[in-house]
Amino acid sequence: MSDTKNLSIWIQAARPQTLAAAFVPVCVGASLAFHNATFDLLPTLIALLCAFLIQIGTNFANDYFDFKKGADTDDRIGFERATAAGQISADTMRNATIITMGLAFLLGLYLVWHAGWVILAVGIISLICGILYTGGPFPLGYNGLGDLFVFLFFGIVAVMGTYYVNALEWSLPSLWASFAVGALSTNILVVNNLRDVEQDGPAGKNTLGVLFGEDVLRWEYALMLIISWAIPLYFYYALQYSAYILIPYLSTPGAIILLYQIWTIQDKRKLNNTLERTAQLMVVFGVLFSIGIILDVL
Repeated sequence: MSDTKNLSIWIQAARPQTLAAAFVPVCVGASLAFHNATFDLLPTLIALLCAFLIQIGTNFANDYFDFKKGADTDDRIGFERATAAGQISADTMRNATIITMGLAFLLGLYLVWHAGWVILAVGIISLICGILYTGGPFPLGYNGLGDLFVFLFFGIVAVMGTYYVNALEWSLPSLWASFAVGALSTNILVVNNLRDVEQDGPAGKNTLGVLFGEDVLRWEYALMLIISWAIPLYFYYALQYSAYILIPYLSTPGAIILLYQIWTIQDKRKLNNTLERTAQLMVVFGVLFSIGIILDVL
């Protein structure tokens, strides 16, 4: 196997289409720190690297544990998994998970030194839950808790944690902002689960779609959009931000198109495109939200 092909397999296994869930929380948290004149570049960059590594490590762990649990079968219609496809051995994928999570931990030690022991606790819990999403005796993603995990860790924890390593204090606005980020991140998982609902059930992967039906996922997608779209209004009316904070609403047409697809697409394979577009919507909304926060003080 050529080095180029080998690299492309690892890039695919890292699932770059999901990395919006790592980038956007740090972007929003850092913009809030800038707004409050507490922005610190180096901790922000380290936090971003840690977020990317934890997301990639979680993707590697999902690749490994889903293969071990038999969830990735020949009937899979989602993005190809490297372990199930025989492109990367299970042992190699397990080792890649350990190395990636280990690098995140080592980098995170700087944040512990900079911001205190509370960041160590947050980091360790994030790493453990990243593994337990599909691994361990009670995998979160197999027991209907995947959505809550994503909302908490790729929303609340990531946004508030980024703000904390900048300002060295907690912030109520960062909590409100994290709801929008967590909701949009959750929608990436919602599309994933809607696409795979017919394969997940027989594999024992009890997502909300398997437990309660596909329409629950569709309503969840709509609810997450409503939560996200409500947050800029809260910043405008309750926190007295300027009208710049409403800039994220420029992404509304894209959100409407995606919601229409969620309710109308019958061929589940087409949801691969919807998943990628949902991640892109998260990036657009998150960047525009961050710009609105920054412009409020310029």
